[in-house]
Amino acid sequence: MKRDQKFFDMYSLVIGILAIFSVAVLVLAMKMSDLTQGLYTTDSAEYQASVEARLRPIGQVYLPGEEANAAAPQIAEATHSEPVATAMSGPQVYNAACIACHGSGIGGAPTVGDAAAWQARIAQGNDTLYLHAIEGYTGSTGFMPQKGGRMDLSDDEVRGAVDYMVGESQN
Repeated sequence: MKRDQKFFDMYSLVIGILAIFSVAVLVLAMKMSDLTQGLYTTDSAEYQASVEARLRPIGQVYLPGEEANAAAPQIAEATHSEPVATAMSGPQVYNAACIACHGSGIGGAPTVGDAAAWQARIAQGNDTLYLHAIEGYTGSTGFMPQKGGRMDLSDDEVRGAVDYMVGESQN
């Protein structure tokens, strides 16, 4: 029987300590809420406006036969800015477009650095090379599409690529 009494005493002590701890936490929480929540009372206009904004419905529902009394929608016209034109250099155009054929000789294209293959073309003059590169050319050894198939390139960019390939292919 003494064992039961000892257990009961210990159990009562633990329950008492937990009850005191709970009351202390409750009092501390109330003090902290008074300190922090006193800034925005439920009576202030700012608090009421924020609650209204959070509770405002996203849209409205109309049943069949009801009409919405809404103002005409206001559509703002988007401003169109001009894109920034950045011209690529000759090596950039070569690496982006020309290397596909002139890097490996596809379709009879002279490879860059092969002076023998470029010699007859260079002898025709730069104006002829520019014309063939820009407008396209079909010759006995192959086909050159307009602007190397990249119609988004400007004529000056294509000329820069031709100058680069000629410069790399001369002795």
